[in-house]
Amino acid sequence: MRNPVFPRMHVSLYVADLAKTISFYNSFFGQEPAKVMPHYAKYMLENPSLIISFVENRERVQQNFGHLGFQVETQQELESRLAVAREQQLVSKEETGTACCYAVQDKFWVTDPDGVQWEVYYFHEDAAFNDPHYELQDASACCMPATEQKPKVQLASLGFLDDSAASCTPESGCC
Repeated sequence: MRNPVFPRMHVSLYVADLAKTISFYNSFFGQEPAKVMPHYAKYMLENPSLIISFVENRERVQQNFGHLGFQVETQQELESRLAVAREQQLVSKEETGTACCYAVQDKFWVTDPDGVQWEVYYFHEDAAFNDPHYELQDASACCMPATEQKPKVQLASLGFLDDSAASCTPESGCC
C-alpha cells in the first residue's frame, strides 16, 4: 500500500465461515487480503482508506447492527463500481434518487455471507427528511428492522405522508 490516507478507519467483524467471507470480499474489494492466518483475514484498502479484518468465530457473529458502506466521489465511479459488482453477481439492490439517511443518493447494496449489508453510494444533496414511504417498503436497507415488536406510529399525523395508513415502529431506525 502506497501513501495511505491517515487516519484510516479499522473495522473488525466476526464471521461464520472465513473461506466464504474471503471469496465474497475478494470480489467486492477487487483484491486479495493482505494477511491470512488461521481463522483470520485482513484487507488493507487504499480506496476507501480502510483496514478491515475478519475473525472466524461462529458464536460471536452479530446480526442487525446496521450497515457499512462508503461514499464515492463521482457518479461515474458509482457506475463503474456497480458494473463490477453486477459482473460478480454481488448486487442485492440498486436505488436511484432515493431520500435515505437525510440525503438524496444513488446507491447499490451487497450482502456478505453473514448478512452484513454494504452500501456504495453517490451523494447528490441533503434532504430534510428520511423518506418514511421508502423505509416502510424495505427496512433492510437504510434502517434495520427492529428485533422486537413495538407499537407503530402513524406517520401521516406527523406530517410526513398523505397516506394515513402508513406507520413506522419506534426505534426501528425509520422514525
